[in-house]
Amino acid sequence: MSVSAEPTKMLVVDAGPLIAASDVSEEAHERCRQLLHEAPGPLVVPTLAVAEAAYFLRRRLGAAAELALAASIQAGDLLPEPVDGSDWTRICELLAEYSDLGLGITDASVLAACERLGATKLATLDHRRFSVVRPRHCAALTLTGVISTSTPILGASHASC
Repeated sequence: MSVSAEPTKMLVVDAGPLIAASDVSEEAHERCRQLLHEAPGPLVVPTLAVAEAAYFLRRRLGAAAELALAASIQAGDLLPEPVDGSDWTRICELLAEYSDLGLGITDASVLAACERLGATKLATLDHRRFSVVRPRHCAALTLTGVISTSTPILGASHASC
């Protein structure tokens, strides 16, 4: 485990809130920006979510937005959590079990990281998927936000932080 924080205090962050916090045109922008700046515990971002956010930030907002994400990691504001070798077994299980849901590798890696770290709080705009997927380490993850009617950021149903 690369993150050394008490699991109940950490907030695992999916790509969606990172993108929305950077994009002022997003309905969830201000709420996600506020969540990321005011979270009391460490903000843990699985590395596949970092890659997804970086891709969409560069594509939608340009190189400066991607650089800002990298600078947040460099400054320690966001703690990248690598995919552990054992996570790949769980990622494959999740992809197979939730294939009808359209769960992708990045989302599966986020859940695998939550399970491995013992984290129960997840900042995500993808409540549709994460409210269905059941983690092994707790009855359900505590998801930030409420369902939104905004246009999806990444092609899924999203919510505001």
